[in-house]
Amino acid sequence: MMVTVREIGEQGLLARLQRFCPPELVGDDAAILKVDPEKSLVITTDVLVDEVHFSDRTTPPQAIGWRAVAANLSDLAAMGASPIGITVGLSVGGDVEVSWIEEVYQGMSDCLRDYHAPIVGGDICSSKVRAIAITALGEVKGDRVIRRSTAQPGDIILITGDHGASRAGLECLLNPLLGNSIPEVDELIKAHQKPIPRLDVLPYLEAINLPIAGMDSSDGLADAVLQIARASGVGAEIDAQLLPILPILQRHFPEQALDWTLYGGEDFELVLCLPEKLGQALQQSLGKPAAIIGKITPGSEVKLVDSNYTRILSLKEGFQHF
Repeated sequence: MMVTVREIGEQGLLARLQRFCPPELVGDDAAILKVDPEKSLVITTDVLVDEVHFSDRTTPPQAIGWRAVAANLSDLAAMGASPIGITVGLSVGGDVEVSWIEEVYQGMSDCLRDYHAPIVGGDICSSKVRAIAITALGEVKGDRVIRRSTAQPGDIILITGDHGASRAGLECLLNPLLGNSIPEVDELIKAHQKPIPRLDVLPYLEAINLPIAGMDSSDGLADAVLQIARASGVGAEIDAQLLPILPILQRHFPEQALDWTLYGGEDFELVLCLPEKLGQALQQSLGKPAAIIGKITPGSEVKLVDSNYTRILSLKEGFQHF
């Protein structure tokens, strides 16, 4: 039987959602967490809005919860931080089914499980538009912080994994007839609905005793390189011959493959800039599909360079909210 939020009310909904949180941390006006005194607290917030970041056509509720958490954990990974926990701000209308909300929270819990980072609190409110605001808390040693502003000319640009699959998965979800014609469609849809934040990379970075510049590629690979270059006051060259384009994109989306690799977004890999020898050692440690795709240069332009052409990359080519 369908049960809506209006039927059980605020307290009834809170009682159901508290089972997703450690009982010792919820029930008061705020959660109290212990933080390692030798580390810095890292805080990030993302807002996901219905018909902007998810829709019933493309994202079942468990995947909404998973993606919401993965986006925040990816931001922590991009700073070199390990997660401690998250808070969730949920805005829904009274006619929303309670089961939909519970499945969203189950997706959040599933994504958090491997990182021992619980849901430690949050808020709910009435809204005409479904929205989820997550604040993630993490911790990192002060000398291990990854920043966008420390890239230097001569650094290599390393990506931790493949790009473009999430965008292709979204295309298949939006166009089911197209998806039905692609044997690997489940692989693409999984890349879109259940991305994996690259927290697994952090132990490899702890052995590097130099500042590392970087960020995640949630807004696209090219966007990340452009943002790092702008923050560091440098330029960059991406070598088109080194840029790994997924064979599945080349087979099924040949006209879009390059642009989706550069600007598709929501792949949640890390884009890191560091000295060449250290970068090569890191790439070997990570193995494929990690790849070195270019270098940081003097100047301010970010270019995609091939033997036959040079393309100036721009933030305007990627997704912008406004």
